[in-house]
Amino acid sequence: MSRGAKDYVESSGNVFADLGVPNPDEALVKAQLAAEITALIQRRRLTQTQAAKLLRIDQPKISALRRGRLAGFSLERLMRFLLLLGHDIDIVISRGPGSRSRPRLRVA
Repeated sequence: MSRGAKDYVESSGNVFADLGVPNPDEALVKAQLAAEITALIQRRRLTQTQAAKLLRIDQPKISALRRGRLAGFSLERLMRFLLLLGHDIDIVISRGPGSRSRPRLRVA
């Protein structure tokens, strides 16, 4: 290996894009929302059955959500879960440093 050459590839900042997942920006936001929902359920010490009742879904869907199996969940549905858990949703869209970077979505 020549001096200064890298033996690794730097991340784009989105693991889903790096892995070639279709719609990587949506996949990242869904993962962020699911992680927050899961954390809120854990902080409240809700069972999966209790969480399912609160979110108006069945218990297997809570299990899928906690395991990151998000294909059956739209962004809107995940945001509705946050509202049902008593949280507001702020969506921030900004352009990162440098004019070539694509806009980033951050869930606050």
